[in-house]
Amino acid sequence: MPIKIPDTLPARGVLEGENIFVMTSSRALKQDIRPLRLVILNLMPTKMVTEAQLLRCLSNTPLQIEIELMQTATYSSKNTDPSHLVAHYTTFSEIRDRRYDGMIITGAPVELLPFERVAYWNELCEIMEWSKTNVTSAFHICWGAQAALFYHYGVPKTELAGKLFGVFEQSVEDPLCPLTRGFDDIFLAPHSRYTGVSAEAVAAVPELAVLSRGPRAGLYIAMSRGGRQVFVMGHSEYDAETLALEYRRDIEKGQDAALPVNYFPQDDPARTPQKTWRSHAQLLYSNWLNYYVYQTTPYDLENG
Repeated sequence: MPIKIPDTLPARGVLEGENIFVMTSSRALKQDIRPLRLVILNLMPTKMVTEAQLLRCLSNTPLQIEIELMQTATYSSKNTDPSHLVAHYTTFSEIRDRRYDGMIITGAPVELLPFERVAYWNELCEIMEWSKTNVTSAFHICWGAQAALFYHYGVPKTELAGKLFGVFEQSVEDPLCPLTRGFDDIFLAPHSRYTGVSAEAVAAVPELAVLSRGPRAGLYIAMSRGGRQVFVMGHSEYDAETLALEYRRDIEKGQDAALPVNYFPQDDPARTPQKTWRSHAQLLYSNWLNYYVYQTTPYDLENG
């Protein structure tokens, strides 16, 4: 079954061009089943790219999913056409009385700022507090995961010695956890960040479990007991070319950018990178949707 998206969302053409089954709102109205309701708080500057990446990951499931996109009201994106935001995005004030089966909070390029200095921090805190009662399970990505661990559990982020940039090995810490069901013992995930969270600090919180970590990337996946909150430090949703585009952007800016680790074939940036994390990205999202959203959400959200 497909994800349900607005007929006019540009990601529709991208996904259909990749032979990914999506369902427009008009077609979904003809089906007599309740779709899962997901809201995505998109904090990334290139919002349309992130939309397509996340929808691609959410598409590999037998469940019908209704997607709503949200932006912050206290900070306006400078990299997305305002008409796209007006047509496809909502703000928290418009949805605060609604309930959702699932929520995704993306990363954001604000890692080196203290949380309190981020322009929309107070708004984000309000949204994260609201998610505790209005969302069955919340999935946090990269900086979004760091922010949520700090807000909900007081676990601080730490600045790394240098940018963690590339595709890194991760290991499964709990093979019996449904979120990592089907994962290889060792798998790959992309990272692009200057900060991280200590796996030991997370493990010291009784309400949290460390599900995956790596020798170089450190903590990768953590989860609250029961799965109401999921924290993913990397970017499993990234396209094959995402790190290459970031590397070339930094080079063009005159920065002394290091090659992303374990990414370009033979470390040659002229060669096309391969997407070596696709299967685990699909498993991560489909497992989350199945075991921590669909299996636990009430049929009647408003009375759940």
